[in-house]
Amino acid sequence: MDPQLISIHYSDPLWIAIAFLCGFAIKTIGLPPMVGFLMAGFMLNALGAEGGEFLNATADLGITLLLFSIGLKLKLQSLAKVEVWGVATLHMTMTTLLIATMVSLLSYTSLPLLSGLSMETALLIGFAMSFSSTVFAVKVLDELGATSARHGKIAISVLVVQDIAAVVFLAISIGKLPSLWALALIALIPLRFLLHKILDKVGHGELLILFGITLALVGADIFELVGIKGDVGALILGMLLANHSKTNELAKALLGFKELFLVGFFLSVGMAAIPGLNEVLIALLFILFLPIKVAMYFGLFNLFYLRTSTSWRTSLNLANYSEFGLIVGALAAAAGWLPKEWLAVFAVVMSISFIVSAPLINVRDHLYQVWQSKLKKFERAKRLSGEENLDLAHIKVVVFGMGRMGTAAYNAMEVDYSGHLVGVEIEHEKAERHIAAGRNVICDDSTNPDFWARVPNLIDGLEWVLLTLPTHQANVNAALQLKEMGYSGRIAATTKYHDEEDALKSIGAEFTFNIYTEAGLGFANELHQLLGQKDK
Repeated sequence: MDPQLISIHYSDPLWIAIAFLCGFAIKTIGLPPMVGFLMAGFMLNALGAEGGEFLNATADLGITLLLFSIGLKLKLQSLAKVEVWGVATLHMTMTTLLIATMVSLLSYTSLPLLSGLSMETALLIGFAMSFSSTVFAVKVLDELGATSARHGKIAISVLVVQDIAAVVFLAISIGKLPSLWALALIALIPLRFLLHKILDKVGHGELLILFGITLALVGADIFELVGIKGDVGALILGMLLANHSKTNELAKALLGFKELFLVGFFLSVGMAAIPGLNEVLIALLFILFLPIKVAMYFGLFNLFYLRTSTSWRTSLNLANYSEFGLIVGALAAAAGWLPKEWLAVFAVVMSISFIVSAPLINVRDHLYQVWQSKLKKFERAKRLSGEENLDLAHIKVVVFGMGRMGTAAYNAMEVDYSGHLVGVEIEHEKAERHIAAGRNVICDDSTNPDFWARVPNLIDGLEWVLLTLPTHQANVNAALQLKEMGYSGRIAATTKYHDEEDALKSIGAEFTFNIYTEAGLGFANELHQLLGQKDK
């Protein structure tokens, strides 16, 4: 069929349907659906299809909601930590210089697209390749339930520092500095109190969702009007709500919309440009550099005193190339600094890095266990707060995840195990609230292999582990980690669906508690008892 006819007769909704089929096919072989979305984009690209306004609007809205969601969980003090801004700035500088040197050396060859490039252009390419993808990393962390884990928070903070650098670069490169009206954005700081009041009043249904989407879009538009990238506005408006008690509820309410709209982003990446053989070969050259990029992350995180496992996990969160490369490519091509074929190079580099990185994250803990003795040699003796060793030899019951279900489980077990019970909560603020309430709670990540290194005597006397983590995958990861460490006691876990119960039981969970089914049964039993008392 003529590619032009395909482009004319097929519409954006059909692209979404094709994305679903590819995503479903990829999921069945154990890879993240986003890999299928990228492949769908490449396939449609090869057929000559082009995304229209609907797809572009979907992609933009997905990124805006993603940045807003990041802001909801981000606090300014996290960016001020030296292990964040120090690693981000050093890594960008080192990567830029190394890739620029490589490109500059290749410019003396006769290789297409590389021959004759100036040092300034080589530095531009190096800078574009120094970034990691915010969209990809946060998407993966969301799926793993690890956005509040130490490695997740550090990765997101590093990405935010990189995004700030990108905004500054774009402003300088296109000669478009923010207008004087940008100073008026300071008024957003006192406005946060009004936003908090509104959030208190919107309830828990469709108004909550609409409030979040409205705030994200309005924030993006306001920042665009004063000459600042709109995504930064969505991020900052989210940060204004970061300390509110309904932040987590709002983030969960927006999750489905964000996931749906991001399909448009991954499709549009695959459809960005049609690569030829030369573009693919150059892209593979940058992919070969990716392990060096990850190794530099790992070395720098260790340099700033992170434990080896935290450095390892954080580095693999960032083991990809950014969509920023596409922006730089379009900018450089429009200005005549690079041939337009480089846009295809950046698109292929980013896409392949996603495809490589997605399954790698799923096996990173297994790889860590295999290479632990070698990786530990890079660890420094000093410990950051929150990564020191703990004495839990007297503990018999551990509750992982101190949300509502975890707190209820903790309170129930405390009757029989008082003094021998500990809760493990990944969010620092929530852990502090439990400690203030008199509960024995520590802030840590149960899926982190080094958690067990910090508590060397815990498994010996441990009788019960209760898994009430926020996502099914987090529960699965924790259960697998327990088995990996040789735990032979009892495991109980909360679930939402029957297939999740089967998955957890297959890896050693003795008891599962379906929160939807059991809540309904509990309500029915209480109602039955109440009616029985009235009949008497």
